[in-house]
Amino acid sequence: QVQLVESGGGLVQAGGSLRLSCAAARGTLSNYNMGWFRQAPGKEREFVAAISWRGIRRYYADSVKGRFTIARDDSKNTVNLQMNTLKPEDTALYYCATGSVTTKESEYDAWGQGTQVTVSS
Repeated sequence: QVQLVESGGGLVQAGGSLRLSCAAARGTLSNYNMGWFRQAPGKEREFVAAISWRGIRRYYADSVKGRFTIARDDSKNTVNLQMNTLKPEDTALYYCATGSVTTKESEYDAWGQGTQVTVSS
């Protein structure tokens, strides 16, 4: 089973940008549909974005549409999440996962440990 490692999180001011990366410690991501989820303190984990294994289909949560972009870089074996115009409500632990191209958390099977994103106002 593929092992996922997220990176790129940090502290940023509102309106700033961050680029998260999901890499495979073991396995090849090009064979998988990928998703990004996030979990804020005291809240349930929620869908952020997903991309099909060929990169043709992409889906976004309404809350991030127009600000976040999910993309594959098969040459580097990564899936990235470019986050622009960040808001304090984007503060959360961000996870990448493999599974179906869906918003449903239950249809993802392999998960990384997460990377923390904190947006200050």
